[in-house]
Amino acid sequence: MNSLWPWMSGDVSQVFRLAAVLCLTFVLLKVAQLFRKKQEIHRVLKNFPGPPDHWLYGHVKMDKWEQMATPGKSVEIFQSVSLMTLDTIMKCAFSHQGNCQIDSGSAYIRAIFDLSDMIYLRMRTPLHQNSLIYWFTSRGRRFRQACKIAHDHTDKVIEERKKALKDGLVLEEIQKKRHLDFLDILLCAKDENGNGLSNEELRAQVDTFMFEGHDTTASGISWLLYCMAIHPEHQQRCREEIQAILGDRETIQWEDLGKMTYTTMCIKESLRIYPPVVLVARDLGAPVTFEDGQTLPKGFPVILSIYGLHRNPTVWDNPKVFDPSRFSPENSSGRHPYAFLPFAAGPRNCIGQQFAMNEIKVALALTLLRFELSADPSKPPIKLPLLILRSKNGIHLYLKKLS
Repeated sequence: MNSLWPWMSGDVSQVFRLAAVLCLTFVLLKVAQLFRKKQEIHRVLKNFPGPPDHWLYGHVKMDKWEQMATPGKSVEIFQSVSLMTLDTIMKCAFSHQGNCQIDSGSAYIRAIFDLSDMIYLRMRTPLHQNSLIYWFTSRGRRFRQACKIAHDHTDKVIEERKKALKDGLVLEEIQKKRHLDFLDILLCAKDENGNGLSNEELRAQVDTFMFEGHDTTASGISWLLYCMAIHPEHQQRCREEIQAILGDRETIQWEDLGKMTYTTMCIKESLRIYPPVVLVARDLGAPVTFEDGQTLPKGFPVILSIYGLHRNPTVWDNPKVFDPSRFSPENSSGRHPYAFLPFAAGPRNCIGQQFAMNEIKVALALTLLRFELSADPSKPPIKLPLLILRSKNGIHLYLKKLS
């Protein structure tokens, strides 16, 4: 037995050395693969000129702002708007009472905000685009942990709704609805063989709608309120329009939304100057040849800067000026259909754009009926284009309660 031990220990050490060499070789091959991909992209783009250097739960939110609004002190609005839009999408799309604005310190809320930042950081780090490498980094471990928290919450929402649907009275009430909410549509959906969506498919759909349904809208609302604050003449005109539509009523009704003509023009102009999604990525379905003769091949990944398009002086006159009249019927009639893309375009455009526009209208109306907005000149927002357009230091406004 003793005579075998040196041979066995030597053999085991050789196995470990071989395993280490294989792992290192695999990592190097992946790095080389990424490098070759980068070189191929550089090869295709090398002849292209570079860019020039210059290149609702609304009432809960309103109540909280009333408590925070004090003379001479500004309020950071982006965080509370994000919580409001998250509450809204959970209630409207999933019939779930989230209470995010009340329980803002929950692990789920932190996970949602963290995931948005971590996805952007991963996109910006070439090596982290390889999953095997990413999972072994500290960021990758944090990402998995945040994903687990978000998935557990989504699973809970789905299970609660499934249990509710087993109640005959609840199911009967749902079937009488003129319009089902998003989660009920998913739970009731069947294929040609009568099979419903799996738990994993349900979770993927719900997570996508949850993320896309609150973060982008929160950005749109926050920057719109900032535009209203720095352009008081447009703020007052919107307020007067909303007051005229509502009359003596305190609640906003569905038919009111279509009457907010000037308010809608202001919303669109804010989405032009501060688009919530600053860029979209696509793989070319066919080769594209530009006016100078340069060509990109089919399948090539491209990024369209919506932020750049909306501020392009060859597309828009005086693009940095806030001018809602751009979106009057007479000024919009001759415009190229792809000049204004806050919700992207084509078959992969935003599925929730109508919901988002209605939510923005309601949020703005509720705000202007209760507050007069003005900007805090000591804390101007610093644009931070992550997955959505945020502000590095938040958006700080003075809120003056209206009598």
